[in-house]
Amino acid sequence: MRHLDIQAVLFDLDGTLIDSAPDLAGAANELRAAHGLPALPYEVFRPMVGSGARGMVGVAFDVGPQHERFPELRDDFLRRYEQRMMLETRVFDAVLPVLEALERGRHPWGIVTNKAARFTDPLVRSLGLHTRASAVVAGDTTPHSKPHPAPLLEAARRVGLDPAQCMYVGDDVRDVQAGHAAGMTTVVAGWGYLGIGEPIEAWGAQYIIRRPAELLNLLGMA
Repeated sequence: MRHLDIQAVLFDLDGTLIDSAPDLAGAANELRAAHGLPALPYEVFRPMVGSGARGMVGVAFDVGPQHERFPELRDDFLRRYEQRMMLETRVFDAVLPVLEALERGRHPWGIVTNKAARFTDPLVRSLGLHTRASAVVAGDTTPHSKPHPAPLLEAARRVGLDPAQCMYVGDDVRDVQAGHAAGMTTVVAGWGYLGIGEPIEAWGAQYIIRRPAELLNLLGMA
């Protein structure tokens, strides 16, 4: 891998920086139980975590946002998730040394997520990342969420760098689309949730990495 002139790294949250799927799947199965339905295997929920409540409710009840039941199910799911979102969620083990290396190398890093601040802020704080991240931009921090570039541009502003000096790492096609629109280098986190749509090779990212440590190779820090 060639080395890039990148000064800051921005990460998507769920599936890229942290493994939140166990709590999201747990909340979805709690909601199924409340409706008298048996639990579904964790494996069927994991790929859809990047789609948030829409994905979880879609898997759990086979309904989309246009269905009349969806708003009520979504709101109940979010209430349940809020109550348990810090039970099992952790920073990916292999990501921790990457964050430490970035900090040693004086490369600021930040978080840009479509997760609402109502969930993002307490979660980031509970994981001890709030004092380390140079920027935390939630899904409702700006008027637009990804794939719109606004959240990424806001993060670049907060770290004090031109977007072209930033790399965005994510596990959803919307992350790549937002990164391109913001003029950032885009990297797919191959260890993430990745969805069930087209293969990640078709997303158009400049780089695909399978392990977090490969990020340091890209930055010339390995």
